[in-house]
Amino acid sequence: MASKRVLIVGGVAGGAACAARLRRLDEEAEIFLYERGADVSFANCGLPYYVGGVIKARQKLLLVTPEQFRDMFRIEVRTRQSVERIDRKQQTVEIRNVQSGALSTERYDALVLSPGAEPVRLPLPGSDLPGIFTLRNLEDVDRINGWIEQKKATRVVIVGAGYIGLEMLENFHRRGLSITVLERLDQIMAVMDPEMVRPVEEEIRHRDVDLRLGSQVTGFQAGPDGLVMVQVTGSEPIPAHLVIMAVGVRPDVKLAREAGLEIGPTGGIRVNEQMQTSDPAIWAVGDAVEIRDWITGQPTIVPLAGPAGRQGRIAADVIAGRAARFRGTQGTGVVGLFGLTMALTGATEKTLQKAGMPYEKVYTHSLSHAGYYPGAEPMAIKLLFDPETGRILGAQAMGKEGVDKRIDVLAMAIQKQATVYDLEEAELCYAPQYGSARDPINIAGFAAANVLRGDVDVVHWEDWQRLAGSEAEKPLVVDVRPASAAAADSVPGTVNIPLGELRSRLGELPREREVWVHCAVGRTSYFAARILAQKGFRVRSLSGGITSYRTMPPGK
Repeated sequence: MASKRVLIVGGVAGGAACAARLRRLDEEAEIFLYERGADVSFANCGLPYYVGGVIKARQKLLLVTPEQFRDMFRIEVRTRQSVERIDRKQQTVEIRNVQSGALSTERYDALVLSPGAEPVRLPLPGSDLPGIFTLRNLEDVDRINGWIEQKKATRVVIVGAGYIGLEMLENFHRRGLSITVLERLDQIMAVMDPEMVRPVEEEIRHRDVDLRLGSQVTGFQAGPDGLVMVQVTGSEPIPAHLVIMAVGVRPDVKLAREAGLEIGPTGGIRVNEQMQTSDPAIWAVGDAVEIRDWITGQPTIVPLAGPAGRQGRIAADVIAGRAARFRGTQGTGVVGLFGLTMALTGATEKTLQKAGMPYEKVYTHSLSHAGYYPGAEPMAIKLLFDPETGRILGAQAMGKEGVDKRIDVLAMAIQKQATVYDLEEAELCYAPQYGSARDPINIAGFAAANVLRGDVDVVHWEDWQRLAGSEAEKPLVVDVRPASAAAADSVPGTVNIPLGELRSRLGELPREREVWVHCAVGRTSYFAARILAQKGFRVRSLSGGITSYRTMPPGK
């Protein structure tokens, strides 16, 4: 039987993983990997940290070289080769040598597309001026570093505050540059819910970074002394030695579209669970493909290295004749900034609202490890779950320590379709320096399960702030913290009755109105709610306490 000829277009996470996996499964296949750039397998997630000097040597970012692919896997890697056209009928591709321009044709039995995603360059006046950069590969990093050194740059403007924008922010800060961040939305990290990122926004500003939310860039002009003048609605132009455009990425589907392959409503290449395109001889993986959201079931694009690598492996399995499927993504991600960590998995509240899915939520604020052991840091967790079954729909966390660990646990729980009741029972490793006997995961489970069992009715600060009418018609909000804590940091429009005095002061509470109780983080108010509910009051507990109140987005 003739060996199978497999051509892979694009390397990095998806294409490189597919090539290596396929060789492990099929020693006889002819495998060719084409990459238009100079590097076939590099750590693109590490690029900002090379700019910042955390990663000292450029070589460290090269994961596998063409020579290693050839020697270890007998895979022919051809860099600086751009696949220009697919002839599906003849099952051939046309390839252009990027350096010489020479064209050649290659036949395939199976074709895998891994073209990745292109950084979005805003179509604004002056966006092609020298000194305006996007970040996709090592060559981009070389250009950025070279520009900084050549211009002796001291001022940078970053347009966009997502993953790349924030990572570049931290690393430019390491280099001592003066930084302005322009974000058109009213929050950083649009993939998260706004209240979960407010403390990070405060930390950015404390680092003397000019963070401007709700700022719309309208264009760029050449300024004096080689500066770029960034034009912003409602502001004077901002001078910069360089500009980083980090407003997102779009799937690179040009080759697929011109070949007549089906493109989904999100703009990505449509694939099935086996990563096959609308042509059964062509597979597609990575940032260019449209996949299924694990929670909502809706099509989505998630440009992350983990899913891309898994998709590459699945495509290789199917090409080699094995049964495999990609079950979807839950968008698990993490970003660190100035000692703080933000992480998420599954659906956000914004996503669930857009999808029209019912949900309930709780906020918990726990310590990263036992409070009596030095170094414990607060951690906020937002847990979203099905109000009927308790199935976990999504989670977000923010803190200084242990955030990634907890989101990893919750990511696996979501994959196994676990419920909040399972979180109550989760048996996690514990020693004082690592966690608590009641881990933050358990506490989030307790809080959610209490709601589902009817032990407490929770309500959220935005519900209170949206209420209209006279004060007499609104719920009475009672702060059950000790008097000293309430006096030092109170919420306007609330009254203070400490938990220890609550039973003796029930006569001060109106039975004709609902009573909403809050404390610092939600634990003491739960105790208060249990007391009041059993005394016949209509009571709700404000989830997350005043700690969550302080993170409410402006205008709520």
